Amino acid sequence: MKTITPPPSLNGSHLRTYEKIFQHPALHNLAWRDVLALLSHLGSVAAETNTNLRVTRNGHILIMSPPHTKEVSTVDELVKLRHFLEQSEKVLPESTPAAGHLLVVIDRHQARLFHLELHVAAPLRIVPYEPEEYFRHAHDSRDFFDGKEKAAPGAFFEPVAKALKDAGRIMIFGTGTGSSNEMDQFIIWVKKHHPDLARRIASTMVIDEHHLTEGQLLAKARECYQHPLAN
Repeated sequence: MKTITPPPSLNGSHLRTYEKIFQHPALHNLAWRDVLALLSHLGSVAAETNTNLRVTRNGHILIMSPPHTKEVSTVDELVKLRHFLEQSEKVLPESTPAAGHLLVVIDRHQARLFHLELHVAAPLRIVPYEPEEYFRHAHDSRDFFDGKEKAAPGAFFEPVAKALKDAGRIMIFGTGTGSSNEMDQFIIWVKKHHPDLARRIASTMVIDEHHLTEGQLLAKARECYQHPLAN
């Protein structure tokens, strides 16, 4: 039997969950929220436009459909988890030096990340939520944020920062003013927690995104990138 060595960064509940995933014979009571918390700790987890989740770690990507119960019950899902955790231990070689220029459109409900070099508007969406609260909202991504309770900044901003780690220049669009402007809150948080990333933010802009399509957002960002931007 192949011996699996857990990542050294794991301890406590995350380590126990990791060991359960690789346990033989397979467990039938592996809690989904524990798996989600582990994946969020090891990489970044983002909600797609459907109910699927996109897990990214060291360049590897895993698409998962949340189970209908509170447990990971199928062998196929367990095997996918095992393969992903094993393979994502190694960083994938980059096909390009950087991810290129990125546009971030952020508000209190979600962050959308666009690659400006691509002609198709297909953003990566990241929503603010606490992993342990995922069960109550698994069937509708709009319910990740109910307008009444807000996740801690790191729970939302950290996955966004991870998704931007290989970006070249970054432009950020936001809405609102003052404390309601998530863009300003994100920039303050990034300057404190990821100063290297903050230095790559080339420009910011307050917009009325409800009157702009994704194509128009991209066009506005590309127009700004045609000229040198001051830091």
